[in-house]
This record gives sequence, C-alpha cells and structure tokens, in this order.
Amino acid sequence: MLKKRVIHKVVNSTIRPASHMAVLSRREIEQLRDVTGTGLHRLFRKCALAVLSSGSQVDNCEELMSMYPDFDIQVRERHQGIVLEVSNAPAEAFVDDQLIEGIRYHLFSVLRDILYLRDTASNHKHLAPNMQISHEIFYRLRHAGAFHPGKKPNTVVCWGGHAIPVEEYDYTKEIGYYLGLRGIDICTGCGAGAMKGPMKGAAIAHAKQRHTKGRHIGLTEPGIIAAEAPNAIVNELIVMPDIEKRLEAFIRLGHVLIIFPGGVGTMEELLFVLGVLSHPDNLDIELPIFLTGPESSSGYFDSVIRFIEMTLGSTALNLVRKVIGNPGLVAKLVNDALLHVTKERRQRDDSFHYNWSLHIEPEFQEPFVPDHESMAKLQLSRDLPTQELAANLRRALSGIVTGNVKEPGINAIRERGPFQITGEPELMNAMDELLTSFTREGRMKVMGDYLPCYEIVKSAETATTQPRVIEPETTL
Repeated sequence: MLKKRVIHKVVNSTIRPASHMAVLSRREIEQLRDVTGTGLHRLFRKCALAVLSSGSQVDNCEELMSMYPDFDIQVRERHQGIVLEVSNAPAEAFVDDQLIEGIRYHLFSVLRDILYLRDTASNHKHLAPNMQISHEIFYRLRHAGAFHPGKKPNTVVCWGGHAIPVEEYDYTKEIGYYLGLRGIDICTGCGAGAMKGPMKGAAIAHAKQRHTKGRHIGLTEPGIIAAEAPNAIVNELIVMPDIEKRLEAFIRLGHVLIIFPGGVGTMEELLFVLGVLSHPDNLDIELPIFLTGPESSSGYFDSVIRFIEMTLGSTALNLVRKVIGNPGLVAKLVNDALLHVTKERRQRDDSFHYNWSLHIEPEFQEPFVPDHESMAKLQLSRDLPTQELAANLRRALSGIVTGNVKEPGINAIRERGPFQITGEPELMNAMDELLTSFTREGRMKVMGDYLPCYEIVKSAETATTQPRVIEPETTL
C-alpha cells in the first residue's frame, strides 16, 4: 500500500536583509544562483530550508527536503540592495506572512558565512584581472560598513587641497552647508583644508535640518595618512591598501564629484577620473564633475582647464563643468545631478551603492611604485591613447607627491636627487606651466622653502628646466 504524502502548509514571500548582507557583489549573486556543482545555490537552499524549519523535530536533511520538494530561494538584486524570494517555504516560519525576526537574522547569517567560506577558499582568479581588484575594493568597503543600501544616490565626493587660502576654505564650507541642507552626504580624503571644509559646512546644515544620520566619509591609505591626518568631523574612516584602490573606491562609492582648488594631489585625482571616464565603455556613465571655487580661484581653474585640453583633449574637457563663486547654484546643480544618476542607475539596472558599470583598465588599478627608474620610464606623449596618457600623467604626479610626502620617496630623493620626468616638449611645457602656477599661488606648501623633488626633461633635448618641487599639502 502506498504511503500517503503529507501536504505541509507553505508560503511565498520576499525577505529583506537583516544586516549589512543587503549588499552583495555581482560575483556573489552569480554564485548563489549557480545550480552546478561549483555554485552555491544547492548549499544555500539546503541551509535556508533548515533555518526556516527551526523548531521542527526532523533531524535528517534528506527527509526535510522531501517534505518541501518545491522549496526554492533566489537572490534578486535591487537598486537599494538585494532581497531573497522564497517559494513554498515552511509556513511555521511566518506570522501573518511576515518572517519571524529571529529566523530572518539566522537566514542572513547563513548567507554571510557561506559566502565568507567561499571567499577564503578562492582569490577570484576566474575573474578578469581588473574585476578582481574591483571586487576586492567592494569587499573592503562592505567590511567597513560603507554601504547603506536603503538610500538613493546621495554621496558627493569632494576633492581639493590642504594648502588653500582662507577665502577658498570658507567657500568649501559654504558649499558643504548648501549640500547639507539638502541632506546630501560628503566623502573626502579626510584631511584638512578642502577635505574638512565641506564636512564642516554639511555638519552644521545637517544639525539645522535635524538630520541625525549625515555621513562624513574619509577615504585614506597608509602611505598618506600621516600627512593627511583625519579631521575630527569624519564619522566613517576607511583605509584602503594603496592610492590606486583609494581612487577607485572614490568613484565606485560616490555619485557626483566636486573639485575645489588644490595642488598636485588634487590634479592627480582629476586625471584619474578623467582617464577612466574617457574610455569608450564609460561614455554613457553618469558621474558628473563640477569644478568650483570663489571668484579669486577662477585663474586656477583656467590653468587646469588649459592643461586638460592640451593633454587629454576636448572629450575629457567636456566631462567637467566649471561654476565659479556661486555655492547655492553648485548645490542645486549637484542635487539635480543626483536625480539624473538615480535615473541612470535604474535604467542600467546597477546598484545605488557601488558603481559596477564603470570599466576601469588595469593601468589605473595596478599600484605604481615611484622610484627613479619607474619615473624615468614613464611614457608621456600625446600619441598615446587618451586613457594611457592620463594614467601616465597621474603616475607622474603621484611620484611627485611620494617624493615629498611618503618616507620611501623622501629617502630616495635625499640619496639620489630629484626624479626625472621625460616627455614630448610641448607636453612637458604644459606640465611645467601648471606646476609653476601651483607654486606661484602657494598651493604646494603652507610655509617654508622648497627642496628639489623633480626635474622635467624634454625628449630629444638635453637641457632641463630649473628643478621645481611639489611639497605636501599640509594643514591650514
């Protein structure tokens, strides 16, 4: 006689996360959907059913699976984070179709630990090299709690120098104030000057609006943190392994960029993002960039714009918008830009919290170790593709910063003299003109004399310019 099958009550439901596991990488989602032997779907389905059957007297996995043969659980990506869709799940785990809170916590703990075990067993060599690094950055940011998946695009990255005059510093505070009145969060390199000003202004505005969850994110790296110590307003400090990962984290995490006046470090950051966005795969990506400062800084931005146009061309120049002396207008434009970014992320089916769609070539990701040999070998010619030239210009400026701020670079300069930077004459003239203007305007150092750090060598020429030094951008 056939044994009568017992029909158990089941529920279909959508379950939202109970923890930071609301945010998964695309690779993790693929693994959880993969039903093959190398995927995680079967394991997660088995463990999830066990959790949802909490309190059951059944202690045999096969028997439990036979009781709910049609049970399934799928990870779905949403703009504000993932959800779990369960079908034919044990009804005992739900009250009025809502999952019991303790079971929800256990379910996402299982998800967390299954993925962690897979991470420790694999270094993602199956991914393309550039995506390996992008995933590593994602995991580091998630570990630091940088993702708030319940929020729409709302993070503005502010770049600028430490060695800025009071008028410019006050302007950055005013920008931050107008952004803060709109509930916008701030992300900077976490130091003083143009790093501190926007956060300070936003903090005051957040307090006026009774906005208690304002974010002041500071991204730094070990080699620079001593020279750019975190200011006291930073409430989320994240240390990335190197400058390249730090720069990528800025543009993956942020939604809009504001560039204030600065020195070599600021120019390095701008070249990085312009080089990335100049790639053909990124031409439709919404990452608005605003150049802004008080009226007195208009000449500074004219120099920056001339350098961009001369080196990277009109395509890169069209990626930026200059707005001078109008903090209220900048804040309004930024707020409008965030709406465009939100719309674009929805259309692209990309997450709000991490810009997966950005394509970043290895030359922008691979750590560049500046020394006399690597600096001398840099190819600087307008015959190079725009992205490659931008990457090499960024490396040259990074080397100059290293020679003045980071201990290995300082020691190398002391022992062997200034780095030599070689390139085509017109390009080197443009770089010399830009750096000379920074020196003339006092954007290299707050006080003190300069020591030689670099010298420019024009290709096919033996003469060099008078050595010019880029000093660290120190605290106001």
